[in-house]
Amino acid sequence: MSKKLLLILLIITSFVSNAQVFSRSMFAKNALVNLENFDKQRVYFGFYLGFNNYDFKIDKKYDDEDIIVDSQTGFNVGLITDLRLTEFINLRFEPGLSYGQRNLHFPHITDKVDALREVKTTNIHFPLLLKFSSKRIGNVRPYVLGGISSDMNLSSNADSPDDNSSNRFRMTKSTSNYEMGLGIDLYFEYFKFSPSIRGIFGMKNELISDKDPNSPWTGNIDQIRTRGIFINFAFH
Repeated sequence: MSKKLLLILLIITSFVSNAQVFSRSMFAKNALVNLENFDKQRVYFGFYLGFNNYDFKIDKKYDDEDIIVDSQTGFNVGLITDLRLTEFINLRFEPGLSYGQRNLHFPHITDKVDALREVKTTNIHFPLLLKFSSKRIGNVRPYVLGGISSDMNLSSNADSPDDNSSNRFRMTKSTSNYEMGLGIDLYFEYFKFSPSIRGIFGMKNELISDKDPNSPWTGNIDQIRTRGIFINFAFH
């Protein structure tokens, strides 16, 4: 047997062994329970890092002019305050900062520069959520959550006197959303790790229309609302 093949076999054996140990320690019903009293605290804190993908839901006035949304990946960072209400329900406040970008393409505009608008978003995000957890099994506890949030858009251009005729896409400074998601709490020896995925759905029209009612950029838009997906990794 060659040394290279032996090394590969050792790596595979080590990986399988570590995976089995992780599985027994995290998912087994009779696992050694980490942080057994962690969730009994009235209040605890944490932070999160993650990624987002913002989109737009666009309601058009008529259908003969397409508007294509090209979503870009952004990032999130924030803090968590968790208040225990009952054994299975928690109230969470997760203020944070999210940065994202959406590129709007207007195929009916022939000029390549004018046919593209880069809509950059820097939001101060204020979600207030209810977290509904299942019964803990070993060191694992799935949950779902939902609630409302408000965003303050620092990149809205709302106060700009210029509009799309000067390459300036304008949105409202603030908006409100509802959020729904799911995740899983994983209890380690010294901390709790909680990956989650969440949908963000804007409830208000965020568009500030151009001065020209027949604008090739906003003339066909009745309403524009944020849609987004957040993938967060929380540490408590």
